[in-house]
Amino acid sequence: MYASFFGLHDEPFSVAPDPRFMYLSDAHRDALRHLEQGLAGGGGFVLLTGEIGAGKTTVWRAFLERLPPDVDIATVVNPRLKVDALLARVCEDLGVPRPDAASGAVFDPIDALHGHLLLSHAQGRRTLIAVDEAQALSDEVLEQLRLLTNLVTSDRKLVQVLLIGQPELLDTLARPEMEPLAQRIVARYHLPALPEDETRRYIAHRLAVAGAGGPLPFDDEALALVHRLCRGVPRRINVLCDRTLLAAFEARRARIDAALVARVATQVFIP
Repeated sequence: MYASFFGLHDEPFSVAPDPRFMYLSDAHRDALRHLEQGLAGGGGFVLLTGEIGAGKTTVWRAFLERLPPDVDIATVVNPRLKVDALLARVCEDLGVPRPDAASGAVFDPIDALHGHLLLSHAQGRRTLIAVDEAQALSDEVLEQLRLLTNLVTSDRKLVQVLLIGQPELLDTLARPEMEPLAQRIVARYHLPALPEDETRRYIAHRLAVAGAGGPLPFDDEALALVHRLCRGVPRRINVLCDRTLLAAFEARRARIDAALVARVATQVFIP
């Protein structure tokens, strides 16, 4: 709606994932390195946590793009799954064969998965199970994931697990009964919010990808206020900048000051 008014070919602050707008801050790159080092370690759990909207999905998407071709991945995006449904999802993603229904054979997902992982290992392949929104996993599912990491050969584990979640996941894993799983975490990273200079670069990056060629429509005071109000959280930055650009368009204002940002913020954020 407002794109052409600001000389843009796209609206730059949509909250919908778009790889064209991917921005890796220093912290995002550091998180990515931790994930890659954890994968290279060859076993156990790798943990990525962060506040809502901090950019975990951005890191996860970049991590996927960099996975070596010898890694097979099963992705769990519904953390409310029960144990049987989780195992079925993993088997389906990895292409674990099921017996023909007409044969009457009983399908044991653990046994089938073990056989599949042994075959993959013999072929020089590695397997990763990635679980998003892992703070919502039940204790039973977490324990099953831990048991899957018990599947080993003489020299390495057959499967690694990547848990991606909000800070509540750290509280869960800190409980005494989770100590057996916590001891298997080989790499972890908590993604912080953007500092003010990164917030400015983030906004400039998204505007540039959308076609901005001149000065930013936000003045310095406006950018500082965006950072303060959004606490450096990319998703909140997107929401506030999008609505502020829309308000500026409606008022036919090509330059955005702190007063306009403050006014829009009262409409989009709960006090």
